Amino acid sequence: MTAGWALAAALVLCVGLVAGKDNLRVAYGWREMDFKYDSPEQRWSAIEKGAFKPANVLPFGLEIHRNRMFVTLPRWREGVPASLAYFDLNDNSTTMPVLTPFPSWVAHSLTEADPELVSPFRVRADRCGRLWVLDSRISGVLEKTKLYGPAQLSVYDLHNDNLLRRHVLPEGQTKQSSFFANLAVDDGDCENTFAYLADLGAPGLVVYSWKERESWRVQHHFFHPDPMSGNFSIQGIEFQWDDGLYGLALSKPQSNGLATLYFHPLSSTMEFSVSTSVLRNKTLATSSDIYREFKVLGSRGLNAQAGAQCLDAETGVLFYALPNQNSVGCWQTSNSYKSQDRVYTSTNDLVFPSDVKVDDERRLWVLSNQLQVFIYDELYPGSINFRILTASVKDVIAGTSCNVVASKLPEIISRIDDILKPLPGLKTSKSSAGATTYSLGAMLLSCCLLLRSRLL
Repeated sequence: MTAGWALAAALVLCVGLVAGKDNLRVAYGWREMDFKYDSPEQRWSAIEKGAFKPANVLPFGLEIHRNRMFVTLPRWREGVPASLAYFDLNDNSTTMPVLTPFPSWVAHSLTEADPELVSPFRVRADRCGRLWVLDSRISGVLEKTKLYGPAQLSVYDLHNDNLLRRHVLPEGQTKQSSFFANLAVDDGDCENTFAYLADLGAPGLVVYSWKERESWRVQHHFFHPDPMSGNFSIQGIEFQWDDGLYGLALSKPQSNGLATLYFHPLSSTMEFSVSTSVLRNKTLATSSDIYREFKVLGSRGLNAQAGAQCLDAETGVLFYALPNQNSVGCWQTSNSYKSQDRVYTSTNDLVFPSDVKVDDERRLWVLSNQLQVFIYDELYPGSINFRILTASVKDVIAGTSCNVVASKLPEIISRIDDILKPLPGLKTSKSSAGATTYSLGAMLLSCCLLLRSRLL
């Protein structure tokens, strides 16, 4: 067996021995979401009045800041008393924690003429201690829809939970069919931070400048859904969606402070990118000259429509939810987009992965919520319906092509003779053509030892 082919076969087997996939574990699980009221009587009163209908409360987005896990609970239907809440990660007394409304109960009251918070789908905590909340301002999407004005961006100080700023998207930046459900925050400079807001309903991207206190809308056909990728089939429930721009993730900033924004529509299997230098420049971003500034990265393959995504800055690995496959995928951004992998798949624990996040301690968190059942059927309150899974990024990517070990395989194969010569006891011979050949068994053992001792 020649060196190249033998080593390729041996390394595939070796990497599987070194580490395996599916390292996520369930950290939290709920049958129904519950809230921390001042008293049991107050909770029962809310239920009796219809202000709290547990069956209508669905967790959708996640964010982690220090010891708090923030959860968004959009108002798809009536009976959601608070659409943004949190629980304490340091409280190990339960795996089914009750939620505390953020920043207060009053902020979620819809009896106010101009409610502080209506229905956010995603939030982001930045390195400057601020929580950015993208509020769709739409309630009752699955029942009697009510609009509380244009979408807005609310920014809170996480040191005291005070509201720092509200930015209502001006006329022209929202459309009749607009639905803002995701955002990314470019926080390399705390005083010159930018937020990128994804409009999946009327496909487009709104850029907000913290420094300039203004926003502008960016248009590009890459934001639109693919008509050939609108079919979804999850656990026996089939449906069609035509959602546009949705998944957003920023790369690690370069020395000049600029980054790459990775993005995709929800109803699409394609991934795209654009430099933030284009988006930050209002004049350029709002002109027709940006057409060629956007890049096509490639396709994830059949039935690989992706939802939320995030990037681990240290490894450069992009993680993304794959609802059609009950999976979380990964891509090492230093490799070709064809080099993708799955880090976790489960038809029990990961039915409709809704959000993925990497925290400051480099732990990956994944929320699954069975959204397709919630929308098109009915959740059974006697079983666990919502889960949050977690593991370290190192453990999650072990044994996948997203790991730095796996990414070195082509280099190792090209250097086979130099690598194997120093290894004692490796049997070799010469082929009729004069090429060095190796025993596959000896090579497998030697390569596994090599991977463990030199690369891990």
